[in-house]
Parts: sequence; C-alpha cells; structure tokens
Amino acid sequence: MDYPGSPPGGNDLGEFLRARRAALDPHRVGLPDDGRLRRVPGLRREELAQLAHVSIDYVVRLEQGRTRRVSRPVLDALADALQLAPDERAYLFTVADVTQATPARQPAEQKVDPQLRQLLDGMHGIPAMVLNRRMDVLAWNRGAAALLTDFAALPVHERNLIRLTFLDDAYRSLYADWPRAARECVAVLRMEAGRNPNDQALTDLVGELAVRDPDFRTWWASHQVRGPRQLTKTYRHPVIGTVTLDVQQFCVDTQPDQQLVAYTAPPDSRSQESLRFLLQWSAQPDEHTANRNRHNL
Repeated sequence: MDYPGSPPGGNDLGEFLRARRAALDPHRVGLPDDGRLRRVPGLRREELAQLAHVSIDYVVRLEQGRTRRVSRPVLDALADALQLAPDERAYLFTVADVTQATPARQPAEQKVDPQLRQLLDGMHGIPAMVLNRRMDVLAWNRGAAALLTDFAALPVHERNLIRLTFLDDAYRSLYADWPRAARECVAVLRMEAGRNPNDQALTDLVGELAVRDPDFRTWWASHQVRGPRQLTKTYRHPVIGTVTLDVQQFCVDTQPDQQLVAYTAPPDSRSQESLRFLLQWSAQPDEHTANRNRHNL
C-alpha cells in the first residue's frame, strides 16, 4: 500500500518491522544496558536478530524489502521477539504473504441487500449504518444521520468515516477525544491495507489523507494496526451535548465485506435519555428529507 514518500511498489513488511522494532523498549525484553549510546529508540537490528534467532543480514534484507519469502516459524520468532499484539501478529503474517500467483482481484462495487436496508429502516431506536472494510458508508438510517452527519448531503466518494474524521471539521468536532479516535481509524485502515493491497479505492483514500493531513501521515508511518473489537465512543453533539455510546459491530453473512454498525447507550443512563431525545427530534423533518435519508445511494 503506497502513500506519498513510499518506495515504488511499497515495502509494508520492512516498514512494519522497523516501526515495531523502534517502538520496543530494550529493557522490556530483558536486554541489559551494554553502555553503548543508542542513536535511535528501540531495538537495534542485531538485538532483534538475536532474540528471533536469525542472522543480522536476514533482518536487514527483510527491512529493506530485498526478501519477503519468510517461513511461518521465522515469522513466529520475529513476532515473539517484537512482542506483537494479536492484531499486529495477524498483520505481520498478512503483509509477509507473497505466495499468491496472481494479483488479488479488485473488490466489486458493493450494494446493500434490500432486506438489510429494511432492517436499518426498522431500527427506529438505534442509529445504525452499513460499512464496507474501507469504512465507506453504504447505507444508514435516520438515527445515524442525526447522530453523525447528513450522509445524503455528501457526494458518494466522501461518505467514508475515516475521510470525515480527518477532513470534515463538523464531523471532527463531534469527538470528545479526536486524537484517540483518529489514531484508531488509521490503525483500522492500515490493517485493511495489509489485507487488500490492490484495492485502488483504498490506495486513493490513503494518498488523499496523507497529502492533506500531517497527523495522518505521521500515524500511518507508525504502522499501528487494529482489528475489530468492542468500542465505546464519546461525542459532543450540537443538539444533545456529551453522550457516550457503545459501538456494536455485526458481520453480514451474505456480504462478507460488509458490517452492520449500531450505536447504543447503557440502560437507564443519561446517554440513553439523550439518544432517545435526539431520535425523537430527528423524526420531525419533512417527509421528503426523511425518504432521502432512508433510501440512499
């Protein structure tokens, strides 16, 4: 996955290894202080080689992108040496896989099944939407539009949660802790880039964000990755004030690249009362606007 400043063809494996090596405290892995001045943070290449029981030359070749054919035992040894979290370990194995004989096919244009749209329309008390793996918003209900933004008013190519998080001032201001939310977005996108390096739409999105936002460039280069997990987000909404919601994520069996995302509040909480008020308030627009929000794309 290329972005401005990347070498031609990309070197995700080498860049990831360097980033994780630089982020690891030598004392954390039990290495003694040898008295030598460390010019850069983290592990030296020879220390990683020692911990993973491989040669220094092999680590150099991996980091420089001169070899990508890595056996599973060596990948396991590198992951153990770098103390990778489960998401990071999965990403390492993904970007090291170069055994495919043919390039992965481009994802087809995604459509939301009518039955799923009907489900969204019926979720009157819960803001919900359907996303693809790039975090494009494919469909939404009235509650999601009231909580986040009027997706129907946006051009199709701008209906992407990560793009909105970085480039839309109103959407960005919704987050009570924008840096944390934005870094999570980058980690999710980086994980997906490892899975689908030939996704041109994803490449274009990364390129646009890298050019237009310096924080995105910095965090993308850090190679942090994150897979699905339970999320709680706090928003500062212009109508209902501060609200903390659980983000529920459900796979769509008939469309493996899609997920249903719903926003709920703990029972009998202030956030639940605020969310209920917002949904009642959003039910008042004229019928034309309501229909446009429901039957999008």
